[in-house]
Amino acid sequence: MSRRIDVELTSDRGDGSWTWRAAGAREPRGVVDAALVPGGTKVGDVLRADADFDLDGVSIVSLAPIQAKRRNEAERIEVLGRPGRDDDLVTSSLVRRERGERGRRDRGPRDRGDRPDRGERGERPDRRGRGDREPRREGTGERGERRPHGERAERGPRRPPRPRVEEPQKPKPKRLRAGRAHRAAVLEELPPEHRPIAEQVLAGDIPAVRQAIDKENAARKERNEPAINGEELLALAEKLRPRLRTAEWRDRAEAALADVDELDLRDLRSVVVAADTAARDDDTRALAAQLRDALARRVDRAHEEWMAELTEALDSGRSVRALRLSSRPPKAGTILDPALVERLTDAANTSMTALTAPDRWGVVLEAIAFSPVRLTATPQSTPEQPSEALLTTVRKYAGRVPQVAAAFGVEAVSEPRKRAPRKAVPPPPPPPPPPTAAEPASEQPE
Repeated sequence: MSRRIDVELTSDRGDGSWTWRAAGAREPRGVVDAALVPGGTKVGDVLRADADFDLDGVSIVSLAPIQAKRRNEAERIEVLGRPGRDDDLVTSSLVRRERGERGRRDRGPRDRGDRPDRGERGERPDRRGRGDREPRREGTGERGERRPHGERAERGPRRPPRPRVEEPQKPKPKRLRAGRAHRAAVLEELPPEHRPIAEQVLAGDIPAVRQAIDKENAARKERNEPAINGEELLALAEKLRPRLRTAEWRDRAEAALADVDELDLRDLRSVVVAADTAARDDDTRALAAQLRDALARRVDRAHEEWMAELTEALDSGRSVRALRLSSRPPKAGTILDPALVERLTDAANTSMTALTAPDRWGVVLEAIAFSPVRLTATPQSTPEQPSEALLTTVRKYAGRVPQVAAAFGVEAVSEPRKRAPRKAVPPPPPPPPPPTAAEPASEQPE
């Protein structure tokens, strides 16, 4: 089962992997592939992780920076217009008149011949007080004769529509959908009395077995029946666990190998990482080797596509797109070519000028803060009177973009690491005083 958690990177092992722990925990929990760590991440950063919880434990599938939370403010709907008063709120209802009341029938039929000619009363003046008005031409603002119905006014040449460049959308990669053939085979081989324990292990590992035992004992206590021996059931679950874990991994591995060219890289990496503990025989080890080779090919192909997309974004002048792409390389430890780094730096610098809009500044700074050129990016010019919102954005990323912070006169201070408060441990009681030696008894005179 996959869900999102917040994790803290504790150390860089130097072999292409990082250790992590849950945010606020004391001890490291596991190891994550460095290919999943975003660029510019350092030890102690807290990231948002997609984690798979299965028999192998917790496997990190993807990592992403945590977005800034919005302020806890109530949402409002602004009403534009003239402020109203209470006495203006009038409720009206329409009542249908009966035939007996005054209406159209009581007034008789209308005789249009009784209506005096408009000419006797004179022409109706227009709004500007002129008595004679010329008919307005249809479709124009000039006065004069009407055009025949159906005739269109002559207009000048229309401006051709501006072509809209739409980026082709990438097809979404397939997600892993594992079967249950090997798990079902293992369950069929077990005795009937062992299958409920195995199903609980597959559902939630050993903690699920403990919860099922506690629930059964609580029900037996209400019925005044003796409790079951949980230690024997837990020992049986521990014995079945490696076999069930291997069967579950084999179902996932065969499904991944069937769609290895179209499968999401996160799912493929999770299966390869789980092979270290699940592959126990020759067949599973050979399957794990095929998946590792396929993952290496997929990563190399993704790296080539990433480089081509990054170069194309720089060639077309999309600096923000290029900066965001540079912060998400598919291969861990990717070092960009110096010429490409120089182009990225120039694109970042030219995007920060005094004529740049304040909201554009925020987008550019966010893209630079997680790119490989964050330490060298320097604005070409800054606004004479920057807005408070812009200064807030600069202070937010000051520790990651020191040159930009210095251009605005903001001191770049690294944020302290946030740790969970530890429980106060009472001091140990003082040791008892050492026993004093007994004074020798004084001799009594005879």
